[in-house]
Amino acid sequence: MSLIGKEVQPFKAQAFQNGQFIEVTEENLKGKWSVFCFYPADFTFVCPTELEDLQNQYATLKELGVEVYSVSTDTHFTHKAWHDHSEAIGKIEYIMIGDPSQKISRNFDVLNEEEGLADRGTFIIDPDGIVQAVEINAGGIGRDASTIVNKIKAAQYVRNNPGEVCPAKWQEGSATLKPSLDLVGKI
Repeated sequence: MSLIGKEVQPFKAQAFQNGQFIEVTEENLKGKWSVFCFYPADFTFVCPTELEDLQNQYATLKELGVEVYSVSTDTHFTHKAWHDHSEAIGKIEYIMIGDPSQKISRNFDVLNEEEGLADRGTFIIDPDGIVQAVEINAGGIGRDASTIVNKIKAAQYVRNNPGEVCPAKWQEGSATLKPSLDLVGKI
């Protein structure tokens, strides 16, 4: 079942950010754009490359009014230990949510029940807490955070311009489409 157009389910979790433990709930998502980036586990191989790449895009995402949340089934304590011992993870400024209960991973339908770990899932959530984009990758396939930036820009454009849609490979400032009977069969 697709989560597109659905509201994020209630949750409460402990997280690590900038040397502190914080609590995060679905209410933190309201009023701004959010990206949830699920990954299998701390102290692994592909995960730190993805999370570091996401950090490299963090300033751009913040300029777009987006908060980033990485999520794994590890604890917030494990996130701190990883942050303290990995050069790549030590750069991270965004929120790292611990999901040892696996509730958030289940709510987003990315929990691999057999392994007890989250799949690589990326979710773009609008300021109303509604999921607007979903991408799920197999464990061995890392994500490119620059594509998240492009999807956010497209999602924000569509939200701010009702009746317009962004075609494939849309870039900010380029032409959009206005679906109508006149366009049927002409694209």
